[in-house]
Amino acid sequence: MADPTVTTFDDVVRIPAPPGRGTAVGRPPRIEEVAERAGVSPITVSRVLRHPEKVNRETRDRILGIIEATGYASNPHARALRSGRSNVVIAFVSNILSQQFGLAVRSFAAALEPEGYEVLVGQTSYSYAREVAMLQSLRGIRPAAVLFTGVIELEENRAALQELAIPVIETWAYPRDPIDMLVGFSNADAGAMAARRLATAGHRRVAFIGRSSGRGALRRDGFRAAAGKLGIEIVHEIAVGEITGLVDGRTAFGALLARGDPVDAVFCANDLLATGALIEARSRGLSVPRDLALLGFGDNDVADQMTPGLTTIAFDSAAIGRIAGELLLARLAGTPHAVQRHAVELFFVERGSI
Repeated sequence: MADPTVTTFDDVVRIPAPPGRGTAVGRPPRIEEVAERAGVSPITVSRVLRHPEKVNRETRDRILGIIEATGYASNPHARALRSGRSNVVIAFVSNILSQQFGLAVRSFAAALEPEGYEVLVGQTSYSYAREVAMLQSLRGIRPAAVLFTGVIELEENRAALQELAIPVIETWAYPRDPIDMLVGFSNADAGAMAARRLATAGHRRVAFIGRSSGRGALRRDGFRAAAGKLGIEIVHEIAVGEITGLVDGRTAFGALLARGDPVDAVFCANDLLATGALIEARSRGLSVPRDLALLGFGDNDVADQMTPGLTTIAFDSAAIGRIAGELLLARLAGTPHAVQRHAVELFFVERGSI
């Protein structure tokens, strides 16, 4: 998802040196030239930029001084390495292809950039291993703050983030013990809403398709609990690992049909899964909602373009990013808001799939 106001986390940012800096007007020096001036190898320069804690202080300061003087790296990054202060804010999204995450990050950046902050974007891919790699990156970059489209679950990763002593904003969930600031919603409540909506429509044999961990598991658990109270039978649960596109929904729906047990409604805890399921249903000659109903979560653009349109549980993604940006700006200005946890509303968008 490209956006001119958001810089991808993996970009190597080099700005041209102004007159009197660098090796030539308009051209930043090469890493070899920085190394030559500092009397070190290019590998040492690279190590200072990526893992400054691995280089002794005297050498590190000498290299960083040359970096700032020549314009080799963007000045905000070099200043952060020298002083521990930065105008860089990192936004880690669970899936960089998600429309909802993109809307949130754009609103977040729109709040921060007029105040001189630069937002870089990375991806965790719903992976604990990626979270560990992310923490290593944060130690090297020393950002002003970090935002996650999700919450950090592993205690060792939570502790490592707290040790960084920077503002942390978690979103897309509503745990009792956030690391710091929080803007989100209850995923368990979303699951319960789904069960109640299907019950209201008269469905009694239902299925669940979604992730078996993280937020997907919370939606599943809320769905289970409410279904039990409403007398709804969950005939099958289809667990999905990483969600990358519509094909995952098609595959999961095919797996559900292969079980052979009839169901009259399916709750897909992600709209990519739900729209993929709708496509697969139509490809197999099934009529939605006559043969079975489909309910999604998230309300992406595709949901409105399907025939029938996908009924889904929605929320204001842009508001999550905007509120997160406002909370962070107040914190960085030294005037934090009295309320550091904000819940956004969940609501139904009714279309034709139920």
